[in-house]
Amino acid sequence: MTERDERAGRGRPVAIGESRALRELEKRARQQLKPPTPAQQRVIEAACLADEDAALALLYQHSALCQTFLPYRDPGDEARTWERVNGKVHLEVLAGKAMHPVEERLTPVGLPFGPKARLVLMHINQQALLARSPEIEVQDSLTGFVRRSLKLDTGGRTIRTIKDQLSRLSAASIRLGLVREGRAMTVNSQIVTAFDIWFPKDERQRVFWPSTVRLSLDYWESLKAHAVPLAEAHIAALSHSGMALDLYAWLAQRLHRVPPGKPALITWSLLHAQFGGEIGGIRNFRRMFRVALQQVLELYKTARIDVDGRGLTLHHSKPVVLPRLSVVVDNPVGT
Repeated sequence: MTERDERAGRGRPVAIGESRALRELEKRARQQLKPPTPAQQRVIEAACLADEDAALALLYQHSALCQTFLPYRDPGDEARTWERVNGKVHLEVLAGKAMHPVEERLTPVGLPFGPKARLVLMHINQQALLARSPEIEVQDSLTGFVRRSLKLDTGGRTIRTIKDQLSRLSAASIRLGLVREGRAMTVNSQIVTAFDIWFPKDERQRVFWPSTVRLSLDYWESLKAHAVPLAEAHIAALSHSGMALDLYAWLAQRLHRVPPGKPALITWSLLHAQFGGEIGGIRNFRRMFRVALQQVLELYKTARIDVDGRGLTLHHSKPVVLPRLSVVVDNPVGT
């Protein structure tokens, strides 16, 4: 069976397979001619920064939350518990309640989720470590973070979404189980133990958020010992994708701990269990994972990783943020 190759204008019969190949080539050519999306442009611009420039401003994530992660999507108001296990790290998040300033009663608050929840938590960690205090003001600093690093509108839906995630994080309880050198450690408390909530002037909007927060002492002490530094410019470039943020944080705390000369294979099935719990088939997961990995590796330039049909092979690599003199955290490259 043949079809006419009208593009050639010669009337030459062309096999269907050849015609499909031509269409595929044209499709790829059109994709290459398309301007980059805003998300792609952020990655390109951040990748052009010198390593020392990218690391001028740092965010921090707890090492346990570099290995187990919050939901990517809203699990719904009925979901009150989120649980993830990765090797010797166990994360459990319990949705909480907060005092409603108008109704004057405790009302349920949903689980934190998505890229914004991750960004908010990194920002809280940063502000606490810089202030060397578990009690911080977040209203003005969070607005500045959204404007400066994320380059997003601070007066519209974006800032409201971010503040909603801050409220969810503040109300949630968290349990972190860790095993280090044969010893078990449990952090069993809220990330935030006290926060104040205020309403927007427009009562119809019904969105509330904390303006100040106080970290629990358990979380605060654990964070100081297990904070992983991340380049704020890189985090801002990946702010569109929860998976890309998780992958970047995981590699930041993992690659420098791979023994030199002893690469570690992480199979696709293990990666799917760690990163793809909300993604159905492994084929779809692998496609999404590869896209996120490509973006991360554009920024983490010293990462040494092989990708094949088995999974990822991790090789010893320099930290994404090189150690430097600091008294802010007890362990500047994580655990």
